[in-house]
Amino acid sequence: MSRLKIRSKRLLNFHNRPADGTDFTFQPAPIFPMSAVLASLIPTFLIMATGWLARATNFVDERQWSGLERVTYIILFPALIIDTLSRADLSSVPVLGVGGALVSAILLMAVLMLALRPVLERRLGVDGPSFTSIFQGATRWNTFIGLAVAGSLFGQRGVALIAVAIAAMVPLLNLLAFYVFIRYAGRPRQSPFEILRSFVTNPFIWSCAVGLALNLLAPPLPKPLSAFIDMTGRAALAAGLLVVGAGLDIRRLTRPGSAHFLAAALKLVLLPVMAVSLARLAGVSGDDLVVTIVAASVPSASAAYVLARQMGGNAPLMAEILTLQTLLAMVSMPFLIAYL
Repeated sequence: MSRLKIRSKRLLNFHNRPADGTDFTFQPAPIFPMSAVLASLIPTFLIMATGWLARATNFVDERQWSGLERVTYIILFPALIIDTLSRADLSSVPVLGVGGALVSAILLMAVLMLALRPVLERRLGVDGPSFTSIFQGATRWNTFIGLAVAGSLFGQRGVALIAVAIAAMVPLLNLLAFYVFIRYAGRPRQSPFEILRSFVTNPFIWSCAVGLALNLLAPPLPKPLSAFIDMTGRAALAAGLLVVGAGLDIRRLTRPGSAHFLAAALKLVLLPVMAVSLARLAGVSGDDLVVTIVAASVPSASAAYVLARQMGGNAPLMAEILTLQTLLAMVSMPFLIAYL
């Protein structure tokens, strides 16, 4: 055997020669999953670190961050969702399996949190506003990080599956958040019209509705309009991750307590385990299962802090939970995605 063949045999997987004497077939050895996951996560967290550094050094001041967050939330991110859902081949992705598993996991987590409410108050002294922050920390998810990681791992299919997760999870999460704030934060009860208006004007919800409608009902968009939406959406991931990083406040974590670690354990460990178990029962496997894990294992959304501030929750605790979860997710996500 020549040196070339000997070296090839060492570097590549070797398959037995067929009985008819045809040439050997070589395939590249499989890459260890952890390395692929880290290769996708590291750029994501580097962008977040860039946002944090720009904020910490006052390179970008508070008003500019507020403007970027508003543009990302109302313009860039909806464009990405509309573009992805309108062009996605939904018949090729397990919409019911992935969406159903994530929705079911969130509902189970919400039931668990409500059942734990008396225990948390009695044992840890968690009052109503603080409970809303723990609840949001255990259930909500950061769509910016989910889109970036899934897109990096699986390209357009990963983004399409995350968009399906957004369409399934965002309306439910907003409904649960409204209930918890009204019930435990002393928030004045809203009328059905006010709740409906909040849903309709939520950028995540109306962009999902528009994208699905274009996918199912409308012919392909004219090329200039399609290019406009595509170019606008491309800016969403980087801008969103910069905003998430800018919202981190390491100083708030000088003395993390039981509430912080409880919210982190529920969101970063228990919720992914529940979601992947339900997805497997629904027959989801392979890359689709990995995207399910990504959607369930990302830290909570920065929008949770805004909601806590607006609806009477414990906003400082919410900010601390978000910061701790984002830092811990740098370690927990690679292991969960690679091994779960």
